[in-house]
Amino acid sequence: MKTNEIYAVRLEKKGVKPTAVRILVLKAMLESPCALSLIELETLLGTVNRSTIFRTLNHFLAHHVVHDIEDGSGSLKYEVCPDEDTCTVDDMHTHFYCEVCHRTFCFPSIHIPVVDLPEGFRLHSINYMVKGVCRECAARMK
Repeated sequence: MKTNEIYAVRLEKKGVKPTAVRILVLKAMLESPCALSLIELETLLGTVNRSTIFRTLNHFLAHHVVHDIEDGSGSLKYEVCPDEDTCTVDDMHTHFYCEVCHRTFCFPSIHIPVVDLPEGFRLHSINYMVKGVCRECAARMK
């Protein structure tokens, strides 16, 4: 199966029509080592305008292709859901925001602590963010 076909199948599983732009956005996000903001995606893609990327991300959010992360930088970051079929609270994991380079790293092996909410409250999303200096930036600071 060709690379673009793999992305198309992944989108179709989520009920998303695999257009050329949607495949480009998904591919860029999957190839990135960290979560990306709208502006970072716009820079990576170059030929796709910001409003098109924004609409694509919102469509992806609605169909659970991606989830958003509030890292405290003032802009949302987006990450592809780890499971091709669903994206649930159980899939959430710890993120690390580097205060020097402003990248947001995903740590899928570090799960979010369990939060017991009072009766009557329902959990839909968890955002667990650790802030500091990443390995690369720390090495440059020596």
